[in-house]
Amino acid sequence: MSNLFLQANSASSISNFLPLIAIVAVMYFFFIRPQMKKQKQENKFRSQLVKGMKIVTTSGIHGKIIEVDEKTVLIESEKTRLRLDRAAISKDLTAAVNPDVAQKK
Repeated sequence: MSNLFLQANSASSISNFLPLIAIVAVMYFFFIRPQMKKQKQENKFRSQLVKGMKIVTTSGIHGKIIEVDEKTVLIESEKTRLRLDRAAISKDLTAAVNPDVAQKK
């Protein structure tokens, strides 16, 4: 009798954890994994920055890349030059400003 009770008890304890496991799986596939994918794309974009690209920073400054260093980028905006960290660059506007460049890629 006690043997049957232990088997039933262990089966019910596993079924008690199934909702928790399902919640963790849903969180991974809907929140964590897409965020990791987005971060990977942003890092790839920032590693491919080149002189002459038209960009937008995370603070909304529009400019053109004048010089690219290992960790920083020099941009020109409204006849002003700014040195920014690569992490501050969020978008590439080269294709939006000059469609001919986008077709060559």
